[in-house]
Amino acid sequence: MRVTQIDHVELEVPDRYAAARWYQTVLGFEICPEYEPWAGARRGPLMVSTDGGETKLALFEGQPQGLERPIGIRRIAFRIGGNDFIRLIEELDDLKGENAVNRSEITDHGKSFSVYFSDPYGNQLEVTTYDYETVRAKLAKR
Repeated sequence: MRVTQIDHVELEVPDRYAAARWYQTVLGFEICPEYEPWAGARRGPLMVSTDGGETKLALFEGQPQGLERPIGIRRIAFRIGGNDFIRLIEELDDLKGENAVNRSEITDHGKSFSVYFSDPYGNQLEVTTYDYETVRAKLAKR
């Protein structure tokens, strides 16, 4: 037996549809319509994805971890192309006040760049690009 991919990561949020809108606005996630009936069930998840449902976030209503020291998942990391990485960091700057995005500095790992931030519920996120030369050149022009 061999696992072929991650199916989903579960997050607790106070309002599944509000969280889905935030993830759509900031990271391009869409609700997976084929799984949306699960959200109508008591305590069922709202499934969102950026790749047509191959890999999903399962948004459950509940108490988010917030800024407490995590017991379970520490951070979710997403991969993105270089040009989209530049657009994302510009959008995060625009969202800082209105959607509780807390972005730390861009980190240059030598072979990749990452930006770290939290969703409005305190879930820690990372977006990484391996399009190193493109991002390095564009950051040098800023």
